[in-house]
Amino acid sequence: MRLGLGLGVNSITSQKVGAGFSGILDEFTGAAAAYSVRKLSGTYSGDALRVRRSSDDAEQDIGFNGSNELDTAALLAFVGTGGSDNGFVSKWYDQSGNTRDVIQADASEQPKIVSAGSVVTTDNTKPALEFDGVDDYLQNTAITSSIPTTYFLTAKADRTGVIQRFTDGGVSGSTRHTIYQNGDFKYFAGANVTGATEDTNENIHYFLANGASSQAAINGGTAATGNAGTATLNGLTLAARWDGAAQWGDVMIQELIVYSSNQSANRSNIESNINTHFSIF
Repeated sequence: MRLGLGLGVNSITSQKVGAGFSGILDEFTGAAAAYSVRKLSGTYSGDALRVRRSSDDAEQDIGFNGSNELDTAALLAFVGTGGSDNGFVSKWYDQSGNTRDVIQADASEQPKIVSAGSVVTTDNTKPALEFDGVDDYLQNTAITSSIPTTYFLTAKADRTGVIQRFTDGGVSGSTRHTIYQNGDFKYFAGANVTGATEDTNENIHYFLANGASSQAAINGGTAATGNAGTATLNGLTLAARWDGAAQWGDVMIQELIVYSSNQSANRSNIESNINTHFSIF
């Protein structure tokens, strides 16, 4: 594994604070962790991503523009716009205020945000982190949450017919939380709650891990209910199994918000906010 290749640091050029802005985390407070390609809170003064460019392995933090979106102009100015210019995410900053950033120090296992001089986007034309399904993942092993835990994930898989991991949280076996697809969308905290048939669409996933009162749904639909188990969230991995060693996701992720609480009462309003921005359903 190649660790920390040529980590040159450039100055931050993108805007961090949008005057008068109020985001989803200001309205629905108490997030345990939150990652996005948009700004989520008016009180958040940090950046969105830390990006490594392929030309020389230098790294730079990329923040938000005046519209509180990922500053793609600053991103491309740093990475380059040529056919051989690629940008990779080494850190996705946590906007919840809890500093639970997800990180990948190995340059060969970082998701892509710029491909051949263009920002990676999904069908909704919004930027996305692209994980290759081979070895890419981001991780924070310090995140913990007892149930109830609520997830709002905006993501898509690029293929079906094999396990595609979106998130995983735990240290081994069945004692972990995970969202993945394998025939159906599956939501797990020791046992599966199964949602709709898997697809390659951009979806908003809702998962309430709450023992026998668990819920799961996509795109504002009626929630499937069941017993997802009582395992706690113990570490968070994006696009791979908890150990980063298997079941990688050939997926694109735009946003993940995690609450250490039951957000079923706010579900409709939270999903509406996400959908208004990302135009999923």
